Amino acid sequence: MYNKVTSRIIHTLKEIVGETNVLLSETDKDAFSHDETTGLKHYPEVIVKTHTTEEIAKVFSIANKEKIPVTPRGGGTGLSGGAVPIYGGIVLSTQNMNKILEIDRDNLMAVVEAGVITGELRREVEKYGLFYPINPASLDSCTIGGNIAEATAGANTVKYGTTRDYVCGLEAVLPNGEIIKMGGKLVKNATGYGLMHLLVGSEGTLAIVSKAILRLIPLPKEKVNLLFPFNDLISCSNAIRQIIKSKITPTALDFMDKGCVKACEQFLKREVPFNQAEIHLLVELDGNNRESLEEEYIKIGEICSENGALDALIAEDRPTQERLWEARKNVREALMFISPIIDEEDVVVPRDELTHLLEGINKISKKYSLPILNYGHPGDGNVHVNILKRDIDDKRWTEVVPKAVEDIFKLTVSLGGMISGEHGIGIAKKNYLSLAMDKTQIELMKKIKRTFDPNNILNPGKIFDL
Repeated sequence: MYNKVTSRIIHTLKEIVGETNVLLSETDKDAFSHDETTGLKHYPEVIVKTHTTEEIAKVFSIANKEKIPVTPRGGGTGLSGGAVPIYGGIVLSTQNMNKILEIDRDNLMAVVEAGVITGELRREVEKYGLFYPINPASLDSCTIGGNIAEATAGANTVKYGTTRDYVCGLEAVLPNGEIIKMGGKLVKNATGYGLMHLLVGSEGTLAIVSKAILRLIPLPKEKVNLLFPFNDLISCSNAIRQIIKSKITPTALDFMDKGCVKACEQFLKREVPFNQAEIHLLVELDGNNRESLEEEYIKIGEICSENGALDALIAEDRPTQERLWEARKNVREALMFISPIIDEEDVVVPRDELTHLLEGINKISKKYSLPILNYGHPGDGNVHVNILKRDIDDKRWTEVVPKAVEDIFKLTVSLGGMISGEHGIGIAKKNYLSLAMDKTQIELMKKIKRTFDPNNILNPGKIFDL
């Protein structure tokens, strides 16, 4: 199906990017054989680190001609196997393409290379009183290119949307080596098909982004964070529903169940406030008017109290805010600490179906006798479902978990949801894609893939098989 990377091809790659940027050691291959998805690992034949769009184009031209698979890679923080080179070949890393090229304060735009770390961009634009709101859990390790490939969301989605809402222009390289430029420093554009936004969320299967023009907004002057503990799911869900109905739009609305809180205590080696509560609800508000913000958080406090919140914590200064969110920001690492093997899903449903989703997941947990812990973003209906292996033997884990995952996905779809809210399909979910999309849609996506990549060299085996 694909050809191997020969010594001749390696020599040509070194001529393009320089000898030090072509990695062949077993240590390097191991480092680039996986992302953050548990249990997925495939070794590349070679890793190529590019510095320019033109270098990417030359690498692609060779790979396309020689029929060598290429797996693009940003920070390697994905959770669906998108950066795993399942057919070997070349891993093309953009981590050295890490320049913030321009912060345009007149047009409220940033021009960046694909390898820029998302958190670094946020901090840099804040120096100018500007804000890039995308706030994934991997903020300080994921890259803008990876964010675009996965249409990254994160904690601030409920108010500010996803990466898709901030991409105004792209420079990208097609699998045949052609360079295309789309969009610009424009807040609207009705010129032809939206090819640019077709690349956003395409999981690196259609083209590789080399540069991006991103929309910025003014940095809110004020921020407050609140923590409300609840003793039952229904009370918490009712509070969430009323917060949304109240026409208050939090910056973030997150939750963790008691199991996640306990895992965080073990990981952080300290006690978390309200650690006996069944559910923690975290709320962040921002704005420019202190009095309006106070009115909003008082109203949210009243709503939560009326719905059975046990107590409340309010954090108005930055150090207290960071402490309040510490457990939530470390929850994935905490779960990995108590169970190194986890099946992680990220289903999404309409917000008013959240209670039914979580109740259904609890029934599935009991049905298969599997420990399942949940956290996520109820403000946008997104739940991270974590099935922990712990002391379950390998045979039973292999047999039972796929059945439980299928049940969770079927439940999600029955509630009007989708099987991935922010992690993508990648390898991990491609066998379940037909549960969420009909044959016509899947075949249409395959036709788009064949149009962009007739030789199927770019990130093959992701989302679906051709």
